[in-house]
Amino acid sequence: MSNVLVVRNIGQLLTMRPALASAADAAEAELGLIRDAALVAVDGRVTWVGREADLPTQYGVSGSGSASGAAGGAVVALDAGGRVVLPGLVECHTHLVFAGDRAREFELRSQGATYEEIWKAGGGILSTVRATREAGEAELEALALERLARFLEFGVTTVEAKSGYGLDLASELKLLRVADAVGAKQPVTVVPTFLGAHVVGPELASDRAGYVDLVCNGMIPEVACQRLARFCDVFCENGAFSVEESRRILEAGRLHGLLPKIHAEQLSGFGGARLAAELGCVSADHLDFAGPADAEALARSGTTAVLLPGATLFTGKKRFADARLFAAAGCRVALSTDFNPGSSHTQNLWLMGTVACAYMGMRPSAALAAMTTGAAAALRMQDDVGHLGPGARADLLVLDDSRWEQVLYLFGRNPVKTVVKDGKAVWGRAG
Repeated sequence: MSNVLVVRNIGQLLTMRPALASAADAAEAELGLIRDAALVAVDGRVTWVGREADLPTQYGVSGSGSASGAAGGAVVALDAGGRVVLPGLVECHTHLVFAGDRAREFELRSQGATYEEIWKAGGGILSTVRATREAGEAELEALALERLARFLEFGVTTVEAKSGYGLDLASELKLLRVADAVGAKQPVTVVPTFLGAHVVGPELASDRAGYVDLVCNGMIPEVACQRLARFCDVFCENGAFSVEESRRILEAGRLHGLLPKIHAEQLSGFGGARLAAELGCVSADHLDFAGPADAEALARSGTTAVLLPGATLFTGKKRFADARLFAAAGCRVALSTDFNPGSSHTQNLWLMGTVACAYMGMRPSAALAAMTTGAAAALRMQDDVGHLGPGARADLLVLDDSRWEQVLYLFGRNPVKTVVKDGKAVWGRAG
């Protein structure tokens, strides 16, 4: 017996598949917008989308078309009330699992303290490393589950979770085990990424080569052996890892079946974007200091540019990534919160879309695409999530808004009314 969901009375359905759009307007075509729409999902997969007037007759409305695999199923109806419906959001860059907080650092920064001064006073990434190492797996699981519940409220149905606050073998494995465990305990899909190369671990602070050896020859093989991560990431930046160190780490990850990702050009034009293009990384993330040649190289390599305005905004920096460079180069773009305790402690991806429009030159329709299809591509999941074409997972949101133009314009709020995951409603707001 199939499980069938029919979503009806959709004012605007954003499929994120341009070929499905019913409008000629460029922005609405980019969103794959269908007005006065309906959607059918069978056993957690979208099987039909279109105008409600054309909804297949077995779902109660006369019209043309068919919905494969629906025979014999009990139909659950969801009335969207004339609102906007779009795919569940995809968070493609988060540091989900950690303990402690760095609220004191935020206060110090607001009074003019530099990151270097905070670091010397015992703050920065290593303060989170200390707290995270001390926390047991049960505590870390509880914290991660709370955060995933909040992501779900904001309409996020897929979350990437990086390690990187362990910086030794046992602690990095602990963080990845937690990410795996929480993925099975609640609705949000969790995609694990190994980031042992976040910064050099404190025990080997005076032996960079030794730490790179540990990552390549100790951590990566064990992570791969235990199948705890899909991706291998590295922070390629002055003060973290050089271009050559980053190349070695990512090549070691690839040798063990981990797909490469890279933090690049966040604080300076350091060369990480070119390395990402050279290695064909799945994504290059941050890119605040990337230039036209970087964007063109990423476009040629098929690497997704993941832009993270929250980190720039929250740390009080002025140079945001220029989304227009990537659009001009034809580079696929994603947006994410970069949720982490130090530089971007927010889970509001909608706000990141507004900031991208206000400070990065991104069009609202492009921002919505970057939070769905673009972010899915940054996780190599674009066939599965981030769109509502036939065959996609039935991860979708009903918003409070009746027009897509309102979604990022009315900023700072949570516009989500209902969250559907794999064809089942898993969160909703009354009223």
